[in-house]
Amino acid sequence: MARSTPLLRHLLRGASTGRELHAPTDFRRSVTYMPRPGDGSPRRVTLIPGDGIGPLVTGAVQQVMEAMHAPVSFETYEVHGDMTSVPVEVLESIRRNKVCLKGGLRTPMGGGVSSLNVQLRKELDLYASLVHCFSLEGLPTRHEKVDIVVIRENTEGEYSGLEHEVVPGVVESLKVITKFCSERIAKYAFEYAYLNNRRKVTAVHKANIMKLADGLFLESCREVATKYPGIDYNEIIVDNCCMQLVSKPEQFDVMVTPNLYGTLIANTAAGIAGGTGVMPGGNVGQDHAVFEQGASAGNVGNEKIEEQRKANPVALLLSSAMMLRHLRFPSFADRLETAVKLVIAGGKCRTKDLGGSSTTQEVVDAVIANLD
Repeated sequence: MARSTPLLRHLLRGASTGRELHAPTDFRRSVTYMPRPGDGSPRRVTLIPGDGIGPLVTGAVQQVMEAMHAPVSFETYEVHGDMTSVPVEVLESIRRNKVCLKGGLRTPMGGGVSSLNVQLRKELDLYASLVHCFSLEGLPTRHEKVDIVVIRENTEGEYSGLEHEVVPGVVESLKVITKFCSERIAKYAFEYAYLNNRRKVTAVHKANIMKLADGLFLESCREVATKYPGIDYNEIIVDNCCMQLVSKPEQFDVMVTPNLYGTLIANTAAGIAGGTGVMPGGNVGQDHAVFEQGASAGNVGNEKIEEQRKANPVALLLSSAMMLRHLRFPSFADRLETAVKLVIAGGKCRTKDLGGSSTTQEVVDAVIANLD
């Protein structure tokens, strides 16, 4: 518990969830991106446009923020996925501002070049990845009333980066699971569910095969679950989870997962709920947060979309609303979310991935026109 954060007393006092919030006396709450009262002071945010469609969709966010006079200003840095490491000045900016908004960073396949996305998570200890996958009114999908929050451990597991060649033709890749990180992500998931009036947390695992590693993850989740008797807790094997997700996604509420399973589940859930182009997300740690498109699939787009300037900015706009809540500007977040949802519900202005032919700028103009 040495690295966990203090009790969110100020948040719990100001919460208006309709039920009394009581913190267990033997348990300190972990930080969330939950809305909480702030002093309204303008905030600086580090901005990383990134690769591919990144500059296009981050530019869309900047336009909307300016139109709604949001009390946010941006420090922009050029970072690209083919760099060997995240520049020091970028890390210093995020540490100073505490918050970052970023477009996608293209990760080279093979070749020994490490992912800058993973570097950011580890350098800033962004231990919780949160992706909200939900049905949008006016956007037809196979399943209705999908509302799933995927909370993924973001710093270890298969993403530990511990690989080596034992002998020519034989590569060993290590999966690292620790009790500290497993407890920390489980606490985040249950705390999120508790503060958002969610009813159930589902732990996703493969403990029938990886009995020690995923077994430790489950053990940690079970221990934390006992501190939240008002929240249902269940467990599901990851392969069964995928099948259940595409057949009956309505059964899931909050899902907590180790690193690799989380990215697979989040992208699948996003596809079910309407596509990766409309699902928001963020990576949160004790001191810093980086907001980006929730599901990683397609976050840098392709050359054709980039050239035609028809990238879907909705996911990053909704992620920006999450960021505004994190920065304690809930009224601005509500205005932005409402405007985006009105555009989607109207059905007249949609990019190709949503069945339309609109450009990014046309979507931005429509969102701005719907700001109250």
